[in-house]
Parts: sequence; C-alpha cells; structure tokens
Amino acid sequence: MGKTVHKLGLFGLGAFGRLIVKHLAPYFDIYACDPSPEARAFAHRHNVTLCSLEEAAACRIVVLATPIRTLKALAEKIAPHVHPHALVIDVGSVKMKPAAWLKAALPESVYILCTHPLFGPQSARKGIHDLEIVICPVRLRRVKPIVRFLSETLDLKVTTATPEEHDKALAAVQGLTHLIAKVMSGLEPLPRVHTTKSYDLMMQGIGLVQGDSDELFLSIERDNPFAAEVRKRFFHEIDSLRNRLEAHETVGK
Repeated sequence: MGKTVHKLGLFGLGAFGRLIVKHLAPYFDIYACDPSPEARAFAHRHNVTLCSLEEAAACRIVVLATPIRTLKALAEKIAPHVHPHALVIDVGSVKMKPAAWLKAALPESVYILCTHPLFGPQSARKGIHDLEIVICPVRLRRVKPIVRFLSETLDLKVTTATPEEHDKALAAVQGLTHLIAKVMSGLEPLPRVHTTKSYDLMMQGIGLVQGDSDELFLSIERDNPFAAEVRKRFFHEIDSLRNRLEAHETVGK
C-alpha cells in the first residue's frame, strides 16, 4: 500500500462504502459490487467501476462493507474467486463473528484483517484527521505497512486489538451510545432552547448516531456477544433508579 495504485474490490456502496470511496479513491482504482440503482448513480459520479462479484473478489485487496447479516454468505460466495494471496478486510461494528466467518470461508493463503473505523459519515463529515480505527489482525503476515498507510497516508489513529477485546469494549462504547440514542429519539420533541452545556453535549453525541440505520443498531446489540450483559446491567440500573424515585414519592405522600 502507498503511492502505487492498486485495484481494490469493494462490496457495498451504502453510506460507509461511499465514505470509503471518498478517502481511498486517490490511492486505488475501485471496483465495486453493488446491484442497487443508487450505487450505479454514485459510481458514475465518482469514477468507480461497477463490476461483477467475481471481478471485485479477484482484486488483491477486497473490502467488505455490507451489513453483518450478509457477511457470512458473502465470504462463502467470494471464496472461490479471491486471489490466493489477497487481503480481505471487513469494516463492521462487531469483530468476533466476522473473524470466525472469514477464517472458515476463505482459503488459508488469503490474508484477513478485521477493522472497525470508529466513525461514520456523520462524525467524519469534516474529514477523518486523527479519527480512530481499530484493527484486528486475524490472518496476516505484515501489519506494519497497513498501519503506516492508515496512520501516515490517511492520518488515522490506529489501535490494535483481538476480536474479543474489541467486542468487549464496544459492547459498552457503542451499545450504550446507540441504546441511549434510541430512547432519546423516542422522547422527541425535546427542548432546543434554555439548555445547559451538558445537555447540549449529550444531544450532540446522540446526533452523531441518530442517523444510523436500525439494521446497524440491531447488529451492534445482537451480534456482539457481550452486548446482552451490558444491556442487562443498564436496565437493572434504570429499574433501581426508578424504584428509588418511586419509593421517595410514596414517602412524600
């Protein structure tokens, strides 16, 4: 990776796939596989070559930017077509399941890197300078050139974790953020005047994930094996607080 232009096969031209195109197009010729009419229009405007599954899978670098519910089947479909020494990368919000699926589906000679960019179209609308990406090397020979490209060329902050370490942390980091955002969205309309700084910061944080799809929310909550325990603790605290407040109201009467 670097200044040499390589072919990059991209599966998925949804919101995050489009963000990938925006930041990787200067360094790669992008061949995308996405049958949607919206993808066709986007590809035409952004010099992306739409191609078949087989052609995208045959690129030396393949990025899977599709919903997690499709990832297992997609890995199995591309397996016969990937280059023997291709680098296959996923960009989803959970890592243990994708890591296992990719290892099981892809030939042993294929390199696998699971990643999670800790940003999306909303939080990256002003650029990706110093935003964080977590990388989980699953089956990889050389990590340093990839880290160098991500940190020096794309100007990202790169951290490394195992898929399990990632999912344990993100069960709270993402799980709670999206859970609270869903609850707050259900309380709309909420005040936008006479607000405090803490309220403004909370609403600003919620606004960064409010536009995310329901599918992403469900993936974060259902596909992360540690999310259920975090939710259980969260709702327990809510119930404890409600009981405390209701007990106080009863005493007041």
